[in-house]
Amino acid sequence: MKLFNLVKNFRNDEDGAVTVDWVVLTAAIVGLGIVVMNTVGSGLSTTASTLSSSVSTAVGSQTNTSISY
Repeated sequence: MKLFNLVKNFRNDEDGAVTVDWVVLTAAIVGLGIVVMNTVGSGLSTTASTLSSSVSTAVGSQTNTSISY
């Protein structure tokens, strides 16, 4: 009788299924994050380089080497 109850409780236990659901959901979120970073990363790198050269050009043209006191 106790063995049947043990098997019945084991069959009805859903803790493992919930864990698997969370693992799959977490893997999907991580995968989506990697895809987004690869997609946005190259454009972001190009934009940062363009901004850097624009700022260095603007600062270089505004530099005053003669300082008077």
